[in-house]
Amino acid sequence: MYQTLLTELQNGTYVITINRPDKLNALNKDVIEELSHAIDEVYKNPEIKAAILTGAGEKAFVAGADISEFTGLSKEAGVELAYKGQKNVFDKIENAPKPIVAAVNGFALGGGCELAMSCHFRIASENAKFGQPEVNLGLIPGYGGTQRLTQLIGKGKAMELMMTGDMVGADDAKALGLVNHVFPLAELLGKTKDILQKIQGKAPLAIAKIIACVNDAAHGEKDGFVNEIKRFGECFATEDMREGTNAFLEKRKATFKGK
Repeated sequence: MYQTLLTELQNGTYVITINRPDKLNALNKDVIEELSHAIDEVYKNPEIKAAILTGAGEKAFVAGADISEFTGLSKEAGVELAYKGQKNVFDKIENAPKPIVAAVNGFALGGGCELAMSCHFRIASENAKFGQPEVNLGLIPGYGGTQRLTQLIGKGKAMELMMTGDMVGADDAKALGLVNHVFPLAELLGKTKDILQKIQGKAPLAIAKIIACVNDAAHGEKDGFVNEIKRFGECFATEDMREGTNAFLEKRKATFKGK
């Protein structure tokens, strides 16, 4: 079905693997287009409860954008490239109503770091390295990197990393709050699936509202508190809320249906 991606659905978790290991899984226009379709599948397919984004091989998650596609672009074409990528992939991932987690297995640089940051959270292998080295090309991040890196690690460190183009390793990334966990490479996918299995046991409608509310906070949404109150109230109209509260009172495990 896809030329640049591998996909697998197992136990409700949809694993999307960017499959260009000979190019360190670099993002080109084909990858962006196919990722857009794969994320649409996450939105539409009721069998998909959560998704993992990862890279093929042991060296790279995504080592950046395919720079050969940049040469000869005009200012207008550069704007179009960034706009389409953000609209069709990066923003779509961030706003997905189901959890999408990055399992970062190696280099996550430039567009790869931006792809990881657009996910709801990140889990890294011990050999992972993160960075926004666009300044070395006379560029800046164009897929949301300036905004999301600042949200995740704060202004001062984001400024330094983007202005120097330096990379940070997995442990430093964890200390900065860029990743939640660091595991040996061999355990990365399994541990990520375990976390998502736990999340899949919770109420799906509530999970979707958590994503929306946390995104409001990250974006400095002035109506964030108002939106939270509204969404909290909406939960009371769901079967899942009745099931969850009844299960708690009856001292049993809740069975949520996403209704």
